Amino acid sequence: MAWETLTRWERALERWQRALLEKVHPHQPVELIDALHHECDRHAVVCSESRVVVPNAYEVELDTEVHEELVRQGCGDIGEVLTDNLARHGRQKGYEWAGPLTVRITPTPLAFGDPYRVHSSPMPHVRADAFPAES
Repeated sequence: MAWETLTRWERALERWQRALLEKVHPHQPVELIDALHHECDRHAVVCSESRVVVPNAYEVELDTEVHEELVRQGCGDIGEVLTDNLARHGRQKGYEWAGPLTVRITPTPLAFGDPYRVHSSPMPHVRADAFPAES
């Protein structure tokens, strides 16, 4: 009985993983990560030769169905995985975050079958003049 339950659980997990990959993007799930990297790069502000500041607050809007499936499956660490990936991207590029880096996942009914949208901004409480001027 326990072996049969484990097998059903494993099959369910495999189905969930395939469904997640197909829902996030039918052909290349890597595109969500690429979209985060692009959003970061697109809003980079060159402050000096050695200082490039990028937004620190990112929001990934997942289609409501995709988000509900993730919640049902108990997959609450996607924001953390995306945050870690974006942090590595920033280190590779030599970026400085405008504050603590966060990636928030929110459910949103998206039009035209888009699986996700990505937005970024500096955290609202971080002001541009809060950064010390370089000499």
